[in-house]
Amino acid sequence: MRLVHLNVHPLKSGAIRPVDSADVLARGLVDDRSWMLVGPDSRVVSAREVPALFRIVADTPATDPTVSSALRLRAAGHPDLDVDPPTGAEVPVHLFSLDLAARPAGPEADAWLRDALGTDVRLVWCHDPARRRLQPGFSSPGDHTSFADSFPVTVASLASLRRLDDWIVERALEVGEEPPEPLPVERFRANLVVDGDEPFAEDHWGEVRVGDVRFRVAKPVGRCVMATLDPATLRTAKEPTRALARHRLVDNKTLFATHLVPLDEGRIRVGDEVTAR
Repeated sequence: MRLVHLNVHPLKSGAIRPVDSADVLARGLVDDRSWMLVGPDSRVVSAREVPALFRIVADTPATDPTVSSALRLRAAGHPDLDVDPPTGAEVPVHLFSLDLAARPAGPEADAWLRDALGTDVRLVWCHDPARRRLQPGFSSPGDHTSFADSFPVTVASLASLRRLDDWIVERALEVGEEPPEPLPVERFRANLVVDGDEPFAEDHWGEVRVGDVRFRVAKPVGRCVMATLDPATLRTAKEPTRALARHRLVDNKTLFATHLVPLDEGRIRVGDEVTAR
């Protein structure tokens, strides 16, 4: 297997930022999901609620070497905004059922995002990811991450995606629908995309090595409605949920891609050899 794509998401639910290489820390890829939007109730706001978030381009020096601030925000029709590292007092925020702490980016960033998205949000930064604990039963003491839904890193397989695309076409023909175009792997917002193994071989992995960096397999990813959302049109569709529900339904969850926890720190690169056992 080889690593064929490598993605960082500095802003949770923001535009995917493809990179050629990335540093891996215990918390995950550097700057991945370090920033998040919350509403007036301090609860996470993601593309589930505001699909236009997919069009907010957030970069850091890790995703664009020309960025000199902690975060640069871009959106069509709006001037770029550079955001400094927040230094104020931490505030409570809520990531689904988790009660976490973050530092507010400040009123200038909040106003920019409210104008770009047309909804009341605040930008916050995960200043201390080591305090975040992961799901019991699938993690070890000390495992942590920033504002990812569950675990530090996700990996998707192009071989599995090709099988999923076959299932989608089969179902469309069965019910007399026009078969859709193959799904882009970006629909699943994985950090690592690999190719070269059998479809869904990842179900049986216990450990993955990318270059010189090892990862422990935590659990499969249960897909949410975001996988049905086209980032280009911001419209939702039946797939891939319909096909996954038919072929990959376990404990009422539709499964695609796999959560990982880093065992080492180091740098990984597109083209690196990937081994699994």
